[in-house]
Amino acid sequence: MRQRTQARHHATLGRRSILGAALPAAMWASPLSPASAAGGSATSVRAGAIDSVLDQAVRSGTIVGASVMVAERGRTVYQRAIGSADREAGVAMRTDTLFRLASMTKPVVCVAALVLMEQGRLSLDAPVTRWLPDFRPALPDGRRPVITIRHLLTHTAGLGYGFLEPETGPYHRAGVSDGLDHSALTLAENIARIASVPLLFAPGTAWHYSLGIDVLGGVIEGVTGQDLPAAVRMLVTGPLGLDTMTFTVPRNTPVAIPYGDGGAAGTVRMTDPFSLKFGPGHVVYSPSRAFDPAAWPSGGVGMLGTAADYLRFAEAIRTGGAGILKPESVAAMTGNAIGDLPVGAAGPGFGWGLGVAVLTDPAKAGLPLSPGSWNWSGLYGTGFWVDPVRELSVVALTNTAVAGMTGPFPLALRRAVHAA
Repeated sequence: MRQRTQARHHATLGRRSILGAALPAAMWASPLSPASAAGGSATSVRAGAIDSVLDQAVRSGTIVGASVMVAERGRTVYQRAIGSADREAGVAMRTDTLFRLASMTKPVVCVAALVLMEQGRLSLDAPVTRWLPDFRPALPDGRRPVITIRHLLTHTAGLGYGFLEPETGPYHRAGVSDGLDHSALTLAENIARIASVPLLFAPGTAWHYSLGIDVLGGVIEGVTGQDLPAAVRMLVTGPLGLDTMTFTVPRNTPVAIPYGDGGAAGTVRMTDPFSLKFGPGHVVYSPSRAFDPAAWPSGGVGMLGTAADYLRFAEAIRTGGAGILKPESVAAMTGNAIGDLPVGAAGPGFGWGLGVAVLTDPAKAGLPLSPGSWNWSGLYGTGFWVDPVRELSVVALTNTAVAGMTGPFPLALRRAVHAA
């Protein structure tokens, strides 16, 4: 059905909250302007605070390596690479190092869907079956409710993730891939397996982090007639000039080696596959998936990219859509779209938009960000956030799962960024 293309360029929910990790950044379609030489003491205070957090995290072994960028009012005010891209080979991290973005893929794919909506080819309240006729998962009582594009974008469809359930759970029994493993399934086959699992709840009645964006990837393929990587390149990364943001890269391409939390043993280099305890289940990683052009494209976790390109993507959205989206679509994406439904992966003070977590109450969340800030993170140890009131965007990519995504490190980094 799809013809894969190669790249052109080289929570804890049981341990910690997924959003406790959601970190950094934004940028514009053209390169961000560098910080002014007269940045002043506030910039110096912020840089010193961020440096201190990064130095401590690498020195303590919490993080193996990281690439961090901060933009304020359209200017890059901080950029640093620290630690190792390959600890065992002695390869230092660089500011242009490629990372596996994991769930930071989701906002990119959601933007692709919004672009199609602006073109009149997709609509929020259209049923998924218009493009995927066999996608009709049932409730436990046998009823098959209508699932819409809105439900997929907002994680209110009643779908789930295998890593959020015990190994005896229904997603495991159905052989569903979470997109991080090296499954031999096609996208269509995985969507069929997702559809075979009973829904967790009636669509629209609750929020649950899910494979909904992978299903959305199948919808995008149906709308465009292209495979998902080609569609995302046509709709988002191509127009914004984000050449490093792809679904696979040639095997000899340097990519940050991923590491996993090893408890008392410290961080350990990921094997292939690699299983990491997370909440009630395990996350199963296959780092080699990034080099396999035959791997099915996961709209939820499948992309790679650099900190600079992801900052450009986030800043393009922050500043009103950069010509690929109208400001009205940006407002819909980054505003709370689910009312008072609890967002379990984030905790108190968060809602959800059309692809990102939205901070609705900083006091409840205990965060030094402005209301309306939006973010997400990834299970390989990555994250970003945007504070639209302060015109501030941050991207923090690490190669350490999951300490780079959630827990003390991202919380300390967030406080450091707002120190000024």
